[in-house]
This record gives sequence, C-alpha cells and structure tokens, in this order.
Amino acid sequence: MHHPPVWLIAPALAAFAAAPAYAVQYLTIEQAQKQFFPAADSFAASPVELSGEQKAFVEKAAGVRMRYSRQPVWKAFDNGKQVGWVVQDEVFGKHEFITYAVALDMNGAVQGVEVLDYRETHGREIRNANWRAQFNGKKHGAPLRLDDDIQNISGATLSCKHISEGVRRILALHETALK
Repeated sequence: MHHPPVWLIAPALAAFAAAPAYAVQYLTIEQAQKQFFPAADSFAASPVELSGEQKAFVEKAAGVRMRYSRQPVWKAFDNGKQVGWVVQDEVFGKHEFITYAVALDMNGAVQGVEVLDYRETHGREIRNANWRAQFNGKKHGAPLRLDDDIQNISGATLSCKHISEGVRRILALHETALK
C-alpha cells in the first residue's frame, strides 16, 4: 500500500483549516418578522400547502418552478388584527441556497425583503438596503426582471436574478393562496 509523503500532510491540513467559510446568517426568521412588522405583537405560523392547481398557477404566473408544495408563512398580528404576512423562501444562488424572507401587506404588496442566510462566495451585495428596497410596493403582475424594473448588481447577477424570481413567486403565491 502506498502512503503519501509525510511532509505533504501538514500543508494539506493547513490549507483545509484556512479554507474560508462563506455561510453567514444575517437574521433569524423571528428577527426578520419583528424588523418587517415592528408594531406587531404576535406572529402565527401558517404554512401553506399548495394544491397541484395552485402550484401550477404559481409556476406559470411567476415563470419559475416551485421545488416544494409547502411554503413557510407567518401571519403578523397587531392587537389581534392581521396586518400582513412573512414568507420564508430559498433560491439557488450560483452554487448554494440563499434563504430570504418577504413581508407582504394585506393587499399583497411587498413591505420588505431580507436575506436571512447567504452561503455564496460572491454576491452579498444583495443585502444592500437600496437594492432590496426596489421590491417595496411591488404586487403580483410586476415584471421583477433585471434591467427592467429591478437593477442588477455587477458581480451578483445570479443572486439578483434568483431573488427577483423568488419574490415574483411569492407574489403569485399570495395571489392564489393568501389573498
């Protein structure tokens, strides 16, 4: 049996130990909920299980595939009155998943977008508040396409594109299942 030279073990271990970890959790879903709806006094988990017909509607309306039929959703309440929804989702960046959340008001307009977990080596610029603010006020039917109504960020094109598609998917979800 052939063994690698002993002198290669230390550099290999050093290279492995020095490999940077890029996964960053910026917010938990609970922190995002309070950030989206600071006046809310409670959030109720209300996951949505889409029927085949609803899933087909979302995919056609958003122009992107839904990986799962079940969507994590929370209702936000202020003094017992529902004031909106928080929807958690994941999109594929370039190589890894990006977990994000979208707040919707009672009319289905985007109140905010927050990146919860970012696992990519590039493209963190989507955390820029000005870039995320482009989604505010958008409703189902808005194009949400790069260089159309959403500006791209150089070096973060795939992250920008996929978050835009994901928000479009969440707006279609509202149209068929939350409204």
